[in-house]
Amino acid sequence: MNSFKKTLGILSLSALLIACNNTSKPTDQADMEINNLISLPDKTAFQATIDGKKTDLYILTNKNNMQVAITNYGGRIVSLLVPDHDKMIDVSIGFDNLKSYKDESEPYFGALIGRFGNRIANGKFSLNNKEYSLFINNGKNALHGGKKSFRSVVWDAKQVQDNVLELVYLSKDMEEGYPGNLSVKVVYTLTDENELTIDYEAITDKRTVLNLTNHAYFNLNGVGSSDILGHELMLNADNFTPVDSTLIPTGKIISVKNTPFDFTKLTPIGARIDAKDEQIKFGGGYDHNFVLNPNPTKGMNLAAKVVADKSNIVMEVFTEEPGVQFYTGNFMDSSHTIKGGKKDVKRTAFCLETQHFPDSPNQPSFPSTVLEVGKQYKTRTIYKFSLK
Repeated sequence: MNSFKKTLGILSLSALLIACNNTSKPTDQADMEINNLISLPDKTAFQATIDGKKTDLYILTNKNNMQVAITNYGGRIVSLLVPDHDKMIDVSIGFDNLKSYKDESEPYFGALIGRFGNRIANGKFSLNNKEYSLFINNGKNALHGGKKSFRSVVWDAKQVQDNVLELVYLSKDMEEGYPGNLSVKVVYTLTDENELTIDYEAITDKRTVLNLTNHAYFNLNGVGSSDILGHELMLNADNFTPVDSTLIPTGKIISVKNTPFDFTKLTPIGARIDAKDEQIKFGGGYDHNFVLNPNPTKGMNLAAKVVADKSNIVMEVFTEEPGVQFYTGNFMDSSHTIKGGKKDVKRTAFCLETQHFPDSPNQPSFPSTVLEVGKQYKTRTIYKFSLK
């Protein structure tokens, strides 16, 4: 693995020299070579002690030289190096050191999200004949688990195999306002089919609500290479959940047909992203939950397919969840320096967060997110990479 990383570093330097000296080469092509031929971040930049627990960077590998770097600080996907014929491309947006993640200049890059992914209206929900109040961190609403949540805790980590990382965390009763001592296990597996599989499990000692996901930001052209508007997207969803001006679902489920939300066929992400549509205006682009069409076989369901416009990479998302949040980096504003010294310009990444629907605890018509005592929460999501 060290020789592989060294080779990538040499290739990266070569690409830089070529880009600087060959003035006839188009700028975007040179940028692609510079940014995509990169190695993994330095492990030592992720080694520290936070809240009395050790942090580190764990590297998963497979037989195809694909590599995934994950830190146990927030269970974050830091880098995801995917083969693209004769080079490797890092398709995961994020930082190259722990300090940047800890400072939370952008708190969600690559993080595990819990206890509740997405928004809960007014930071309140009722359960067990009691109203629970959560931390308000998104206008008047609660977002992605609260002030600290799973993204900023140190998970107990064990690298089971070269391609398997197990993370464990105990979320104590009333942490972030949620009832029950919740024991959570998340397992990342990198298969030889170039699949990054995420298995989530949890049990509670008190009736609670739960909606776990991962907030990876993707650009299949590579970190900092361009915006993602030219990527083509297919969502296996005939319907979506419209929102109000604070991005809380109205409770309705409506058809995507004849709207900017119709991605039932491969369509460039940017084709209608600035359409004069109320829902687009509310989200500043796409920041909506799509209702996945049921899988008749009851197994893993194809949620989405994304095809890069500049690289040869294709990503498919499979899940057991009923929904997926499609977000197009609308709030990125170049205020953060990401890997490679690049800025997080607007729409430089997209997210596909598999999930139950936002605000489900307050929406009785949505699939339930209640976890009962004695029941196991268990769900799987797969990000599969291939070439055109």
